[in-house]
Amino acid sequence: MSLKVGIVGLPNVGKSTLFKALTRKVVDISNYPFCTIEPNIGIVEVPDERLSQLAQLSGSKKIIPAVIEFVDIAGLVKGASEGEGLGNKFLQNIREVDAIVEVVRVFENPDIIHVHNAIDPVHDIEVINTELILADLETATKRQLKTGKDARSGKKEAVVEMGVLQKLEKEFQAARLPHSIITTFSDEEKKVAKELQLLTTKPFLYVYNVSDIDRALPSELEARPHVKLDIKIEEELIEMSAADIAEMGLVSHLGDLARQAYALLGLMTYFTTGVEETRAWTIPVGSTAPQAGAAIHGDFEEKFIRAEIIHTDKLLEAGSWSAARDTGTLRLEGKDYIMQDGDVIVFKI
Repeated sequence: MSLKVGIVGLPNVGKSTLFKALTRKVVDISNYPFCTIEPNIGIVEVPDERLSQLAQLSGSKKIIPAVIEFVDIAGLVKGASEGEGLGNKFLQNIREVDAIVEVVRVFENPDIIHVHNAIDPVHDIEVINTELILADLETATKRQLKTGKDARSGKKEAVVEMGVLQKLEKEFQAARLPHSIITTFSDEEKKVAKELQLLTTKPFLYVYNVSDIDRALPSELEARPHVKLDIKIEEELIEMSAADIAEMGLVSHLGDLARQAYALLGLMTYFTTGVEETRAWTIPVGSTAPQAGAAIHGDFEEKFIRAEIIHTDKLLEAGSWSAARDTGTLRLEGKDYIMQDGDVIVFKI
């Protein structure tokens, strides 16, 4: 399952530095707006200590973690919905991601230019949200013109889509992101909303770029789904050895971002393990065992018979697959089994 998360924000808030720290990839982090013209793309592992534990138990030759594709997209400015800055190019890049990580500058540093010449995180968030809302309002208006004729003629799909567009339009006109209203949609309406590929209907996670990670934030910032990072420190940590980091008592919090982004998309992990490899597989929460098999190959879903399943904790406690079978903690499950995060599975097809 390929996951793509866009890193967005105003110019000079730390997006490209964060991307470098996440991916250990050298990118241009010059101190001027629009230094990122084309989006940088990097693959980031989702930290999971269970992988190494299972690999050790199985004597695996390889470990393959779950990953997220992070895309560092050029800085957004006021007026982007009307073509300012990189305008439509920026907005098109956002449409192609599954979720949005919005980097917000909270730290003070007179040597680093702020595009608005003032540190005001709430205002910065509002600027970006406004541009996304304006872009989506335009898209929704155009779509209604296209869908209206079919809706008036009574075509079911068009009627549903028109209803979704009208509900979303009300939110946009009230300058609100439509996340809360989408939770009230029927499954059919949610499917339509997803297919529209609107910017503001994507899940948002805020990264607050701070100079003191332990310092409390204003309640308006704390209330949003977020991760606090000292991005400059994170960049410095990737140049240091593990021994030096341990000696200085430093801790990286980058793993929090990968895990939060993973959870934001409603995803979880199951494992396969053996001598050749131990691997993490990404599936939506609530997947059945056959649906989980599809992450490996379509045949695993279509030809599913049953599966041997045990949770990681139980397998590690037993010490081996055969010992788990002997003690009865290894289970045979059928097509209706709902996968749990951390399950270890062998498919029978």
